[in-house]
Amino acid sequence: MSASRRSGTTDELGPDEPERTGPEQPERDGSDLLAALLDGMDAALCAFDADGVVTHWNREAERILGWSAAEAVGRRGFAGWAVRSADAGEVEERLMSAMHAPGRQVHEFALLTKDGGRVLVRTQSAAVRGPDGKPAGVYCAFSEVHTQIDLERSIALSEALLEDASWGVVLVDADLRPAVVNTHAARALGVRRSAVLGRPLGELLSQGVEELESALTHVLAEGPPPAPAEIWVGVRTPEGERRRCWRSGFLRLSSPLAEEPVPLGVGWLFQDVTESRQAEQEAALLRFRTNQLHRAARAAAECEDPVEAATVHLDFALAGFADHALIDRVAGAAPPDTDTDTEEAEPVRLVRVAATPSGAPGPSRQPGMAGLPLRYGEGHPAVQCVVRAGSVRAGAGAVPAERARAWALARQWPPDAVHALCAVLRSRGRTLGVVTFLRGAGRSPFERSDTAYAEDVAVRIAVALDLAGALDKS
Repeated sequence: MSASRRSGTTDELGPDEPERTGPEQPERDGSDLLAALLDGMDAALCAFDADGVVTHWNREAERILGWSAAEAVGRRGFAGWAVRSADAGEVEERLMSAMHAPGRQVHEFALLTKDGGRVLVRTQSAAVRGPDGKPAGVYCAFSEVHTQIDLERSIALSEALLEDASWGVVLVDADLRPAVVNTHAARALGVRRSAVLGRPLGELLSQGVEELESALTHVLAEGPPPAPAEIWVGVRTPEGERRRCWRSGFLRLSSPLAEEPVPLGVGWLFQDVTESRQAEQEAALLRFRTNQLHRAARAAAECEDPVEAATVHLDFALAGFADHALIDRVAGAAPPDTDTDTEEAEPVRLVRVAATPSGAPGPSRQPGMAGLPLRYGEGHPAVQCVVRAGSVRAGAGAVPAERARAWALARQWPPDAVHALCAVLRSRGRTLGVVTFLRGAGRSPFERSDTAYAEDVAVRIAVALDLAGALDKS
């Protein structure tokens, strides 16, 4: 038994039976495939033999000029039907010259449509070689000049955006990973252009990733938003995190070759507006705090009790600034000035004058002027503030919640306090006490601008407490 019979794949062939290799295929000359390729082209195409007779004419050429393939094929040149007779000689000479020239030749001239109109076209023509390698004709691809110019403008715009634009341009693929970035965007992200490609946005940004990815996903699904969006992000850099505000616009990219819109990704354009936004925020914050000081001064002026006036200033200062506030007054004689030998000075003792409620919100409470001294240690920020006669900032740092709570309780502050700012109370050249502002974990640490505001509030509180002391003596 033969190997083929044992495998069961074929039958044994008789001595005179020809081998069967498969179903019989019809012979094809490739003309139907060529016609399909020509008609499927986006550019108009025609071809001439060596005598200048039209041999091919596709559907795009029919669309542009109106002449069908049956009307065009077989004509000699364009004279009298696709070109004015006066221009026919020059046009034919320029087209047929490509048969003996190397490479492609580009020309622009006007062609006639079937209805008598004129169309300015840009042509690319090249020689068609026969089997012997000699020129056998010319093929000519052409398109309307304005269409070609639009294409060239689109390409030029894309290259300019991805090279020389003064704002960031990032092309993000459907997986939300950068596929192309320009120089400005790479510089804004703090890495080289090649290092950005294909990396998740979470590796480039520490903050704002969720908001940015949400915007990109929305654009892929629904289309671009009606207006640019401002997104605050944290950029990872070797020097640390940089917080930036990027004014961003988004465009959905779709393939022009597909019948149905197929999203290729998102075009993300952004511009850094951090400085202007920070300036606006600082100006708005300054206006708000100035208004608060003005309102507090007017409200305090209506208080008969100076201590009540001090608590009014404290309550107005808390809005948008801190979560808790304390007023502590020096008990006994005022401490010595900073240029006095502190080793011979008596320890600073402070008495609570007023405090904001640590539970439900409400006005500050006054425990009374004759309270017991607070058990503050020498290193307590409030004591340091009195001794130095200057502001002191303190914080628990990046520690677990249990350690932060222990840090606050050890300083006799509310348990949720994480950041502290102590401003000295001075009036008529004397240190009267200290006002302490406290923030929870949900707020940022106190900054220098916060210190200036706290000192403004402390001046007003100090004047009210000084008046209260003078009234008690009288």
